[in-house]
Amino acid sequence: MVGLAGLGFLVALEIAARHYGLPGPITTQAQEVVLAPKSGPLLYASMALMMVVLTWRERFIAAGAAIGIDIVFVLVRWAAGVEAAEGHPFGNGALWVILGCGVMALTRRTGPERVLLLKGVGLGLLLVAGRKTGDTWLLITSKTRPVVLDQYVATADHALGDPSWLAGRVIEAAGPAPAHVLDWVYAQLAVAAVVFALYQLRHVATERRFPRHHLVRTFLAVGVLGPAIYMIFPVVGPVFAYGTGAFGTGGEHWALANVWPDVLPSRSNPQPMLYDGLTPRNCMPSLHTAWATVIFMHSRRAPRFLRFAGTFWLVATLSATLAFGYHYGADLLVGVVFAVTVEAALRSHARGWDRSATRLVAHGTAVFTVLLLSYRYLSTDMAARPWVFGPLLLLATASVIHGYIRTTRAWDPKPAPVRRPEPLLEPV
Repeated sequence: MVGLAGLGFLVALEIAARHYGLPGPITTQAQEVVLAPKSGPLLYASMALMMVVLTWRERFIAAGAAIGIDIVFVLVRWAAGVEAAEGHPFGNGALWVILGCGVMALTRRTGPERVLLLKGVGLGLLLVAGRKTGDTWLLITSKTRPVVLDQYVATADHALGDPSWLAGRVIEAAGPAPAHVLDWVYAQLAVAAVVFALYQLRHVATERRFPRHHLVRTFLAVGVLGPAIYMIFPVVGPVFAYGTGAFGTGGEHWALANVWPDVLPSRSNPQPMLYDGLTPRNCMPSLHTAWATVIFMHSRRAPRFLRFAGTFWLVATLSATLAFGYHYGADLLVGVVFAVTVEAALRSHARGWDRSATRLVAHGTAVFTVLLLSYRYLSTDMAARPWVFGPLLLLATASVIHGYIRTTRAWDPKPAPVRRPEPLLEPV
């Protein structure tokens, strides 16, 4: 049933994309079997995720086959004079290996071994499909939501001290090196998620089963559910609404004023504003923040190095989203609440629902809804009273985090107390 629902979802997105004259997720994924892939690192990360079900010998064979196939593709493109202008020259080999393992599972494996290998293949393909469906969702938001609500969010952001404007000025003053680091972190978030997932799934090959809950489940759920909020609350971001745009979309002629990040926007009554038909309305919530939060949460039980890396990735991602003008501070708070609530729901489903789980998810959902409604209908009040609403926004977000920590700690099994042997009485 889940597979059929997923297939129906992909078909629906394919039809919607075709309606606007562009290929959908199924077509773009099929093209990458031969054409230069959009993200080669993501395909290799997906293959690495699939290989958690393989033995070490099978992993070396799969990796060697992927690299060999990619070398052939590069040589053929070079001989034919074809350049990978809009993608990476590698990655086809990884996709071929994933698909080949799927064929092998259906033709050469039986019983539990077939099921396990198909789960690994499905996990790898889901990560790739998540990227493709996300791209199609962004296209749909730009075509179906001509009006954006940036003025409301920018006004509400005064209660938080306009962090995007501050971060934008800081990154400009810091020079090119920090900007390159933040840009790389921002772009490779999915690859980072796979690294942490590989640690969580390191015992699958020996135990011959997947854990009931792991990072990839939450990562994919955030990517599927988040774009639905884009349709409800379309926002393009400070660099678009108050700047010159980015990624070849937007522009000063579409912006309300070209003031980001040097001049704060006015606090006058906000209004919905028209924007172009190319820029995704993908700000509310900040899914990069949500994904980085999920990585941080799942890294807490890892070794010290991975805990440090998870913290670094969260801080760097938050900094990048603000410094490049992709998000307002208000988006980040909603992204954190969204991530914690989705993680709580999936963990509750794996563990079994009870009163504490229902209360936790309901609290996160309520705070998420209140934040969106306050940005839309109380933005001028928030800007007029920042010392009241700023702490309230932070406290509301902190209440969800605190509730998650307190509830999940109660779920964790407590170590059994070690009984101390009673002293033996020596005979007199």
